[in-house]
Amino acid sequence: MRLIDDIVAMGEARPDAVMIEVLDAAPGARQSYRWREMLDAVSALRGLLIGLDREAGGGLRVGLVMANSPEWVAADLALWLGEAVEVPIPLAFSAEQARHLLEHVDVCLVDAPGQARLRAWAEAGVPAPRCVPVDVDALSGAQRGGPRDLTPCRRQDFVCKIIHTSGTTSAPKGVKIRAFGVADLVAALRRKVPPGTYARYLSIVPLSLLIEQVTGIYMTLSDGGTLVLLSPPSLLLGTPGTTAKAILPYLRLARPSAMTLPPAMVEAIDRFCHAPDAVDMRGEALFQALFGRDEPAFLGCGGAPVAPDVLSRLARRGIAVYEGYGLSENSSVATWNVPGSARIGTVGRPLDHVEVQLAADGELLLRSSSLFAGYTSADPSSCAVDAKGWLHTGDIAEIDSDGFVRITGRKKNLIITASGRNVSPAWVESRYKSLDFVEEAVIFGDRLEKIHGLFIVEERADPDAARAAIDDFGQRHLSEVERAAEIVVLKSTPELYRHCFTITGRPIRTELWKRMTLELACKENSCPA
Repeated sequence: MRLIDDIVAMGEARPDAVMIEVLDAAPGARQSYRWREMLDAVSALRGLLIGLDREAGGGLRVGLVMANSPEWVAADLALWLGEAVEVPIPLAFSAEQARHLLEHVDVCLVDAPGQARLRAWAEAGVPAPRCVPVDVDALSGAQRGGPRDLTPCRRQDFVCKIIHTSGTTSAPKGVKIRAFGVADLVAALRRKVPPGTYARYLSIVPLSLLIEQVTGIYMTLSDGGTLVLLSPPSLLLGTPGTTAKAILPYLRLARPSAMTLPPAMVEAIDRFCHAPDAVDMRGEALFQALFGRDEPAFLGCGGAPVAPDVLSRLARRGIAVYEGYGLSENSSVATWNVPGSARIGTVGRPLDHVEVQLAADGELLLRSSSLFAGYTSADPSSCAVDAKGWLHTGDIAEIDSDGFVRITGRKKNLIITASGRNVSPAWVESRYKSLDFVEEAVIFGDRLEKIHGLFIVEERADPDAARAAIDDFGQRHLSEVERAAEIVVLKSTPELYRHCFTITGRPIRTELWKRMTLELACKENSCPA
């Protein structure tokens, strides 16, 4: 499958259809971009990039410093057609993280929010790279009426992206993504869902995340669908002060047919379904209240486990959530629950082009045509590919007799208590998060005599009552080895999420441990509230 070329052909066959819709924070404000004007912008930008590549002597590396915008999509398609290496730089990155990425690009493509972010990084001492502003309206207007240059890619074996993920050092590690790997992945995903599933996709996380590029851009556009974006950038999950609950009303306004959700959004939908004004809703009334349509949206989910109780409750309300598993080293998705082949409590079966097996210690190994081309730098958290082509994921798993995969823990995150007992924190944390008022749960216990748990609860929750309920839940539902014996409860604040969680919502355990020890020390010394 020649992915981008097929997307271009889709647009040329339906030039007046809406390719991108921007849903603004102002009630009812929308702006539409048709395939014709978007392809005009892609053509103009591709020509510019070819010139820049000649100046660089080939092998152009282009930083993408943009919000979720039509400019992001146009730049992504133009970079692929121009066979340049795309380096997405998340706007939420710190100055130090951004420095490591910007040092290795030849030029940056920026939109207005990207320019503002570069200025902020510059004020923090990060040298400003050469930048090319991108404006879809201007590019489309300049190209309109002239012949488009959307020449198909000459080859599919080039590194199309370098995706940066957090490692164990302050410098993000770069994962080299192959063009044909992404194409094979999208083809495999499309075989699992009916045509039209991605007719209208709402993006609620940054497009700098590889999974959002795969589902939001490639799955949607190759389905001839419309990508719906939220504006301003502060509406996205992963930006300071934005919560899943705050984004819920935009689902109804966007009327999505499909979304890929982080666990926090699944949990927010579950809470909505059990709120007093929605608990009696059924069928079309509930779907209209949530998704602005008579049918539920197709919901994919990944990144961290969701409690099976949450998924079961939603399924009983007619809202299926299809959990999957993957990592950047496999171009994102590797296994997926899909319609007609789903099992709650698992991350689904391997995609058609993926093989899985377990190592002797239970580590999950993957082999596929979507595997990455290596890293840009070494990091202790890097995954290895052995001589037989198996990727050692670092995740501990079980594989059912009929192929469904269960992720039971992280090899390097496995807690070994002072008494030598092994505990998988991810599973325990997902159980605690099934409590309605618990937004996040993070447990600690390595070389400790008892499990420590830090719980972030809703702002309206009473901390003492929450602590008692958490303790009672642990007593009833978890073993003595697993449950938190030392409990710290913190109320939810934007500051807490900004400093203690990554852009994808993963806990930064070192920061949270600092918070926990500070709270415990304060408690021991009888600090005033």
